[in-house]
Amino acid sequence: MSLVCAISNEVPEHPCVSPVSNQVFERRLIEKYIAENGTDPMNGQPLSEEQLVDIKVSHPIRPKAPSATSIPAILKSLQDEWDAVMLHSFTLRQQLQTTRQELSHALYQHDAACRVIARLTKEVTAAREALATLKPQAGLVAPQAVPASQPTAAGAGGEPMEINEQVGMTPEIIQKLQDKATILTTERKKRGKTVPEELVRAEDLSKYRQVASHAGLHSASVPGILALDLCPSDTNKVLTGGADKNVVVFDKNEEQIVATLKGHTKKVTSVIYHPSQKKISDNQIIYNENTTIRVWSVTAGSCVQVVRAHEAGVTGLSLHATGDYLLSSSEDQYWAFSDIQTGRVLTKVTDESAGCALTCAQFHPDGLIFGTGTADSQIKIWDLKERTNVANFPGHSGPVTSIAFSENGYYLATGAQDSSLKLWDLRKLKNFKTITLDNNYEVKSLVFDQSGTYLAVGGSDIRVYICKQWSEVLNFTDHSGLVTGVAFGENAQFLTSAGMDRSLKFYSL
Repeated sequence: MSLVCAISNEVPEHPCVSPVSNQVFERRLIEKYIAENGTDPMNGQPLSEEQLVDIKVSHPIRPKAPSATSIPAILKSLQDEWDAVMLHSFTLRQQLQTTRQELSHALYQHDAACRVIARLTKEVTAAREALATLKPQAGLVAPQAVPASQPTAAGAGGEPMEINEQVGMTPEIIQKLQDKATILTTERKKRGKTVPEELVRAEDLSKYRQVASHAGLHSASVPGILALDLCPSDTNKVLTGGADKNVVVFDKNEEQIVATLKGHTKKVTSVIYHPSQKKISDNQIIYNENTTIRVWSVTAGSCVQVVRAHEAGVTGLSLHATGDYLLSSSEDQYWAFSDIQTGRVLTKVTDESAGCALTCAQFHPDGLIFGTGTADSQIKIWDLKERTNVANFPGHSGPVTSIAFSENGYYLATGAQDSSLKLWDLRKLKNFKTITLDNNYEVKSLVFDQSGTYLAVGGSDIRVYICKQWSEVLNFTDHSGLVTGVAFGENAQFLTSAGMDRSLKFYSL
């Protein structure tokens, strides 16, 4: 209902009410009347401007004048409104065009800025790689002279790279290896066949599920984690090597990166977390990039030793139980045994009768024998002290991709590109179990837990088998790419994996 002025009988623009007569007036008119008469126009009682009370209403719509109700007046009103709409639309189109031009200019500037940033980032990365290459050389002992008959290999920059001279297996080294093997054998006999009480039971292991996934450890531009290892003294520290040429140390509990080792010139295909007796933060990392093996300090974030043992790409690394020596295999058909403290190659051996590349290598838990896989589907067992091939395990029909010894030293697990997993008894030197996997299944990683109770397989997916029964208790398909590494936490409290989808995943209850 509209308010009407008691004087003009029209809708007031500024309505107010008189407390004397309770009538509504147009403030402009009532103020003039009060100024002339000083009374209320309706009952003649005294009234002042201060007594008037304003009424707050929404903006009133005044009725149209009678002249505007005719058809010509209505058409004229519609025409005026149409003209106003067209003018407003024209103004909006002009503003839209201006905004489009400004946006186009801003996008051009953003694209140019991105190009400049990419170029600068590339230059910075190249400078860091060059600096990282120079720093280790400045802090290392000068490489030993290579005999005239010793060949050279091409380095990262295309320049000849010297291969370290073989020092030889001295009686002191052999005795050190024998003493360590005796200690390990004695400890194993004391443990007997009992498993640790803290070990996760098979029925609990079967309930494991993915509890965490981290995809930001390595670069997305060159995706893929190629290697995985856990710190032996603290399995919550995870080590990964990537196709982006970086090595990353990740803390599982804190869920954050502890260190990123950058500046490498090749992709990192194998990594080992050294079981240092010092604080965890002082542990060393061993990894290979192409033909070179490097030892890095986590604390210093720099290379402390370089081992040049091969002329072709390194395909496998395994650390001896003493923590002082390293086994490496290569596409140059040789395996090498090196001292990581000095960077010297102690011995380097090949099977001249085979004449094919080595694809992987792994120490037996006692450290006196080790196994290698070959590109022609053979598994060879070697005596380290005698540097001789003591046993061969044929049976696979494709290149061997991974091997693993159980903790008790009795079993050897092998995987190859024939989509099969074979178990070998080292006491009887024969294959006692073959697990046929899915067609085109690629085995990339094999690992026993620390007690030798479970065996994990990484490749097209993740599978965990319980030893002796060799039955499958777990199967995970969470990775969108090939799984390149799997590892058990202490007492199998968790399982971790890494793959070509550049994600690091954790599984537990």
